[in-house]
Amino acid sequence: MCGRFTQRKSAKALEEHFGAEVPEIQPSFNIAPTQNVLAIRGGGGGRDASWLKWGLVPAWAKDTSMGARLINARSETVTEKPSFREAFKRRRCIVPADGFYEWQKKGGRKQPYFFRMKDDRPFGFAGLWERWEGDGGEVLDSCTILTTEANEVLRPVHDRMPVILHPEEYSLWLEAGERERAMLRELLRPYPADEMVSHPVSPLVNSTANRGAELIAEAPVNSA
Repeated sequence: MCGRFTQRKSAKALEEHFGAEVPEIQPSFNIAPTQNVLAIRGGGGGRDASWLKWGLVPAWAKDTSMGARLINARSETVTEKPSFREAFKRRRCIVPADGFYEWQKKGGRKQPYFFRMKDDRPFGFAGLWERWEGDGGEVLDSCTILTTEANEVLRPVHDRMPVILHPEEYSLWLEAGERERAMLRELLRPYPADEMVSHPVSPLVNSTANRGAELIAEAPVNSA
């Protein structure tokens, strides 16, 4: 799954990487579900960066509460699940990141690890978005992050990982029409392990109240 990630790069760096104008942002070291996250959406031949709530709320939902349960979508079933299939057809997005956390279960405890690219470059999670409108005129744009089976770097820690797109795949993911939709399934695969690294980090990341740069620093594995 993908339950926490980082976005530490400047707006300029993200603009250069994703080809979209990005609003001024502050480095984030512990982005969590139900928070607002930056997302890149396509449309009109261009790309737009905006803030979406992490936790997808389908247009048909009675209220927004189910969003907390839909932070991830399994790539193997995304075209079948009622919560995701329409968004997969028409409302795909990219969620910028530059690292993410996963927890390894050992006995009765969990050890957090931080994953990133070897060169620490930004990258994009494959995402879906939806627009929900309430009876009182409330409008909410929300998103979910797709997951797939783990690569060799993730596998010792967890059996799932977020779908990470290659830059040359961004346009297809954002703009594919009905005739190209079958090609999208080919993008939902584990990212090459030889481009990634990981290290254990402090359990401080477990609390969303902790948000500083110390969260990504390498720390001894907790043996308690």
